[in-house]
Amino acid sequence: MGAVYKADDLRLGGRVCAVKEVLPELISVPGMETQARDQFYREASTLARLDHPNLPKVSDYFGHDGREYLVMDFVPGSDLRQILEEARRREVFLEEAPVLAWAGQLCDALAYLHTQEPPVLHRDIKPSNIKLTPRGVIKLVDFGLVKLLQPDENRTVTVVQGRGTIAYTPLEQYGGDTGHTDIRSDIFSLGATLYHLLTGQPPADAKQRFLKPGSLTPPRDINPRLSPHTERAILAAMAQHPDDRPASVEAFRQMLFPVELPAFAAQSGGLRYMPQPATWAGAMAEHRWLVAVAIFLTVLAFVVTLLAPTLPPGVIN
Repeated sequence: MGAVYKADDLRLGGRVCAVKEVLPELISVPGMETQARDQFYREASTLARLDHPNLPKVSDYFGHDGREYLVMDFVPGSDLRQILEEARRREVFLEEAPVLAWAGQLCDALAYLHTQEPPVLHRDIKPSNIKLTPRGVIKLVDFGLVKLLQPDENRTVTVVQGRGTIAYTPLEQYGGDTGHTDIRSDIFSLGATLYHLLTGQPPADAKQRFLKPGSLTPPRDINPRLSPHTERAILAAMAQHPDDRPASVEAFRQMLFPVELPAFAAQSGGLRYMPQPATWAGAMAEHRWLVAVAIFLTVLAFVVTLLAPTLPPGVIN
């Protein structure tokens, strides 16, 4: 979509920010420059009102020399593409637990965006647009701000330039008469991102899957250690038709985190495992014979302790 610069704020000394530059050819077509610029400022104003711990804060926007700029918080840390590349160099898969912890934070961010009035769609979720801070907090750092206004209509469609995002892009986001995007488009991109994180390879893109059904390899065929419920959630999110995907981020979250499974939470300095009560119940049921033996031995020890003073000498030796 353009370029992002790390910059010093000359008004507020010591503040470091990120400045996103949008190239002119991406925000205008002949005869529509003014409309496209007005649209950019409307969307920038919307983003400036957002306030969520998993989103960078947008503080300013401006135009200069025919280009548009968005000023936001600079987010330290590595993006998930870099983390993926490191895992590939070591020839290992990313562990499911931390990836699910990241997914939970991404669901929080998207649920917040999608419940704005009007809803805010990210439209460009992918590993390189997700940063992990040194404190273990996920930040969705880049917004697919730029959309192309149709000359004869008020609706908009997303401009898709490819440039490494094709594996995460649903069919409806390719523009044309079918280019209507909604919250389910973000759900597709989130599912495709989780597929890449957990398998180490990007999924077959939507066009390829349309032309060659069955070309999407199930995640567990690549990473057999992946939980069945996680695979089901990812494949549901990546359904070709929007109606076949979870209808909301909360619906996807429920598929990804069934109540009987452990929950994972991000904390300062790293990730920790948080077992829920249902998890202990499942463990008790699975090992009921061991539990029964432990209870029997406990009761026996209690009885012996009570009877010890009344037994003849030498009985308990």
